[in-house]
Amino acid sequence: MEHVSKRAQAIRPFVVMDVVARAKELEASGRDIVRLEIGDPDFPTPDIVTKAAEEAMEAGETGYTQSAGLPELREAVSGHYGARYGVEVDAGAVVVTQGTSPAMLLVFGALLDPGDEVIVADPCYPAYPNYVAFLGGVPVAVQVRAEDGFRFRIEDVRAAITPRTRAIMVNSPGNPTGAVLPPQDLQALAELAEETGVYLVSDEIYHGLTYEGEEHTVLEYTDRAFVLNGFSKAYAMTGWRLGYLIGPKAFIRPAEKIQQNFFLCANHFVQVAGAVALTRGQDAVARMRAVYDERRGYLVPALRSLGLEIPCVPGGAFYVFADARGWGGDSLELSGRLLEEAGVAVAPGIDFGPGGEGFLRFSYAASLERLREGVARLADWSGKHP
Repeated sequence: MEHVSKRAQAIRPFVVMDVVARAKELEASGRDIVRLEIGDPDFPTPDIVTKAAEEAMEAGETGYTQSAGLPELREAVSGHYGARYGVEVDAGAVVVTQGTSPAMLLVFGALLDPGDEVIVADPCYPAYPNYVAFLGGVPVAVQVRAEDGFRFRIEDVRAAITPRTRAIMVNSPGNPTGAVLPPQDLQALAELAEETGVYLVSDEIYHGLTYEGEEHTVLEYTDRAFVLNGFSKAYAMTGWRLGYLIGPKAFIRPAEKIQQNFFLCANHFVQVAGAVALTRGQDAVARMRAVYDERRGYLVPALRSLGLEIPCVPGGAFYVFADARGWGGDSLELSGRLLEEAGVAVAPGIDFGPGGEGFLRFSYAASLERLREGVARLADWSGKHP
């Protein structure tokens, strides 16, 4: 029998990607599947971004760049955070990555020793605890509740902090819930970080897709913070694989060394396109955001009309986290049945932690027409399976 490392055996599958694989199998067999399982925008990448990449390729900008990223893109990130949030970000505190996921490896690789702890929400994006555990750290789950709008209770976070705690993971707008943390929550978390000597790690990949109130970066409240961000969601650039981290200066060189060894650098022409997206793509983001908001306005009441409970209306991102326990308590089994029997692909809540069990995540990164078709199929299915 072949030996597989304990590290590889211990990592949990990202179940929604298994749903994606099965949906594609069914589509290949000729079935029409309404794809509401994954956060992959259905918009094309803005033309100005695509054209910038084409021009860069035609100019021969296809080789390696500095591992930390093109200076013009790092400057663009700095300028964006200054213009959008009024915070000063030194371009030298930015490392460009091949998507936001590698940025997590850089941050936790630079921050954690074996046994160090990171506080994560339950439910949360499943990659967070997996990255922490893969690097020898210990993810510590703190439940966030629907009745609180899936926000941390500061007293619960404080109670979870130990001498081994290195960071608190923050995600706003959040996946899978769409929850947007108000300024007072970020302020309270920042004060707790300052008081206890831990860091905040803020995943801001859904910034630009907030529908209610103003979104805030954690950097407005503390410099004991790492920011993870990128271009996949707001700019409809998932396949371009471009992200970045912003961090305290002491961690930038260590993160750069990890990047040098594991990834070398992000693609040159993609970085050129990213700088254009940040500096000239905000009108396109605003147009896409308006369409997402229209879809949100349709999907929330439509799902409620089917008998699903939505205790927290999403204020950002493009997900509805619906309590489906009226249809069945096993979200993995339920999502499988909906895919096979109704032809609708959704993400099971258990994928996001024990606190997500009984929920289903619906993505509205799909056209209004497809959302309506999906709701019609679910209505028909629920009528046959009361």
